[in-house]
Amino acid sequence: PVLNLVHRDYWQCFEQLPRKDTCGLCTVAWAVEQTKTCRKLISAQGRGRYLLRLALSRKTLPQFVTHVLHTPRVLEWYSETFSILRNEEFLPFMSLLLVLSQMEFKLDMEQNCSFLDESWLLPVCEIYEVVPCRQVGMVLYLNGRVFLLDMVSGGQAHVDQFISRGDVIDEINGICLRNSRNGQAGVVLSRLKGCFLSIRVVRWRARDGTVYRPLVKLLRALRIENPWLQLGPAPCQQPAANDQRTPPPTQCLVEGIAYIVQFLGDKNIGVFGTKKVLPHAISHVLQQNQPSKEVLLDLQETHVTCTESSSNLMVCQHHYPDISCVGRYPQPDYTILGFCVTNFNCVVLKAASSKECDDIICRITGFRHTEWFV
Repeated sequence: PVLNLVHRDYWQCFEQLPRKDTCGLCTVAWAVEQTKTCRKLISAQGRGRYLLRLALSRKTLPQFVTHVLHTPRVLEWYSETFSILRNEEFLPFMSLLLVLSQMEFKLDMEQNCSFLDESWLLPVCEIYEVVPCRQVGMVLYLNGRVFLLDMVSGGQAHVDQFISRGDVIDEINGICLRNSRNGQAGVVLSRLKGCFLSIRVVRWRARDGTVYRPLVKLLRALRIENPWLQLGPAPCQQPAANDQRTPPPTQCLVEGIAYIVQFLGDKNIGVFGTKKVLPHAISHVLQQNQPSKEVLLDLQETHVTCTESSSNLMVCQHHYPDISCVGRYPQPDYTILGFCVTNFNCVVLKAASSKECDDIICRITGFRHTEWFV
């Protein structure tokens, strides 16, 4: 077709349903209209993700697909070669949709949708309620999103210790700050001075230490422009004498799921890559005493990648079926782990803590073909 319109995004198809299909479409039309009016979304991809999640939560996804199938003008945009809607695989797919329509999906789609343009993953989103005060004391920074850069000492935000540097201010009293103009957040706060505030906060880091992946590039840019910035909660002015020193924040980073670790080296293990070989391979790498380098270990859905933090050069990449075994090295702090891959190599890494080491191992062993040991 002209201009290759056959490969339109699926949102464009769903958007046309109320106009192209003349049968009763109250549920579908209402969901499409709600998606179109959502101010937190910009791209067709984000709106499509929002609509699918909305349909899942309301158990109406099969209706969407059914209406697409009996709307010829919409089906013209779909390729018969690649579309699941026009081949033999559709029947089991439709059966799956019917099963999904019987399940409960608790998705806060009304509010937690600001990052659907960037990712399917939803962040941790919380409400910060501020009592009427003279000064909230938030230093904000605009970079497509409104970031909390710092907190003024003595301000209400500093006293409450609810939000942390690096968190995103998504809404203030229902006013969306997505793609806000420079200074708009400050204007909103000034207008509401002395009022009760309800601030919707998108956490840059979850409680388990994982960093929300779509924020990684923005946080890196934030650190480059503000080298003094230390992400995390502001230090208390007067810590109690009997308080124990809190452990440093985990170095788990990104998406649900990447970690900043030390790459200690790798070793050829020959044709036998079972878990019996792993401890000896790790010992051999440690004995070589190679200079370590900081890498970003990214545990994606289908594969594992290691990239240098300083240069973004890829150190290694392995798909989960290629990893035959993974485990930690028995030493006092239990922070060293290794995994064997089918190219006869053993990759050795050092995590920031024993818990982080366990998390990495458990995530890799989540793939069923990988053996592991303690």
